[in-house]
Amino acid sequence: MYWNGKRVLVTGGAGQIGSHLAARLASYGARVTVADNLWRGKKSNLLDESGKPVIDLERDFLQVDLVDYRNCERATEGQDVVYHLADVVAGINYVFGNQFSLYNTNLLIDSQMLRAAIAQHVSSYIYVGTACSYPAERQSKLNPPPFKEEDVYPASPESSYGWSKLMGEMGCELACKEKLLDIGILRFHNVYGPHCEMSPEKSQVIPSLIRKALQHPHEEFVVWGSGSQRRAFVFVEDIVDALVSVATKGMNQGVIQIGPDYSTSIKEIAERVCAISGKQIDIRFDISKPEGDVDRAADWSRARDILAWSPKVNIQEGLQRTYAWCARHITRKTEAK
Repeated sequence: MYWNGKRVLVTGGAGQIGSHLAARLASYGARVTVADNLWRGKKSNLLDESGKPVIDLERDFLQVDLVDYRNCERATEGQDVVYHLADVVAGINYVFGNQFSLYNTNLLIDSQMLRAAIAQHVSSYIYVGTACSYPAERQSKLNPPPFKEEDVYPASPESSYGWSKLMGEMGCELACKEKLLDIGILRFHNVYGPHCEMSPEKSQVIPSLIRKALQHPHEEFVVWGSGSQRRAFVFVEDIVDALVSVATKGMNQGVIQIGPDYSTSIKEIAERVCAISGKQIDIRFDISKPEGDVDRAADWSRARDILAWSPKVNIQEGLQRTYAWCARHITRKTEAK
């Protein structure tokens, strides 16, 4: 098998996506190293359901800040494959409240990691971008046609986060053009699932709504914005399928976006979460709060043709599985107090 004996670095590997990827690759026989500063990630995400670590945490976990180039060199040394997932991101409140620092930190992390991977002669480097990089005007009305990869230009993302991740894509494309190393680039739509961040400060929309439902009536169930805004939600297991496939099928083939070709409104997500909770919950929409881009979805034909990828987990199943994980997580935190 391709992965058996490979040395693989996953930056941001204690986060939602990275921890699932690390577990999958380790199960395939790879020696996985995780680099994470634990700002949002948690070492507990690297434990399986029985509490056993999915990697050797003593040997292969690096708690480092990748803004420092020396840490990037240390992390990439001796690696065959690098998955660069680490970045600064959180919910809409954090993103729009910290645009300058977020933009600059992500630029530093991305440029330092790529530079280190080239210097350390890493053979395969996989970068993850975001659908937030699509132009704001393309997402300003309901029901736009599903985006193609090239629709990201002319560039005008709504947030500095979208700009920073697009600059990361550009750096990788330049390195690929100059044949400095093999490059794979995936552009993700809205990822959700277990190992999500639920805190009020850092959570994104689905885990935020699940937390509010779990804690209702002690926490009011408030949806930011009108609820009419829509996103193309993709379950974390489907994301990991794409990440695994790109290393063997999608290198040096440009950007490949990952997400469904339909979007779901935040209002519908809120209603589904309330129904899953089994509670009688009155949903309140706070239109004084930002709601971000209006609508977007993915034309995933390149993912189908190059990676043989398709979204498999539907939104209802994904929400039920995420809710169950969040419920267990909150219960354990409460019992530990």
